[in-house]
Amino acid sequence: MVDARALFLETGWYEPLRHRLAERVAAENPSRVLDIGCGTGYYLRGVLALCPDARALGMDLSPVAVGRTVSGQDNVDGLVADVWSPLPVRDASADVLLNVFAPRNPSEFHRVLREDGLLIVVVPQASHLQELRASGLALDVPANKGKHLSEALSPAFELETRDELSSSLRLNPAQASALIGMGPSAHHTDVDALTHQLSGVQTVTASFELLGYRRITI
Repeated sequence: MVDARALFLETGWYEPLRHRLAERVAAENPSRVLDIGCGTGYYLRGVLALCPDARALGMDLSPVAVGRTVSGQDNVDGLVADVWSPLPVRDASADVLLNVFAPRNPSEFHRVLREDGLLIVVVPQASHLQELRASGLALDVPANKGKHLSEALSPAFELETRDELSSSLRLNPAQASALIGMGPSAHHTDVDALTHQLSGVQTVTASFELLGYRRITI
């Protein structure tokens, strides 16, 4: 999954999402950014390009992913940890917390964010990868995922901003298989075999919600 993620993201198809995310973070002028579920560090690098004076901590369950996140980054530290467990991070130690297509632990997110800190979550919309899902190549996305997320985070966090981003991607077979292989569908699909099954250019919808939540003192 890590290799597939790196291969697909470096093609630039998700650059509009990364740029919008980085703009939201830069508006906070943060000193300390925590990226939980950092993957290969693609989104964190975009954030730090607009926040060069910030320091960051990239956390993921995969040591390989964390290694790629910190590689060549003097202002990024890495942490291998499970989001479902108590996070080995000090109270109120982050100004901004990123959670991009990753599991969430609301109580721990609240603890490690400073007072009035910002939590930014990215989730897929119902139309995300709808063409691949119609072909049985990707898992379904629950409807109203953003709404359910806001309910789950309340009353510790208040929804402050909501951005919708959607685009049509024209992917060759290798790119389409990498897209499938970097997400949860990879656990149910033989990605190597899939590359040989796909033919021609695939038109695929990419659709996201970028949600900004302000930490509330409770």
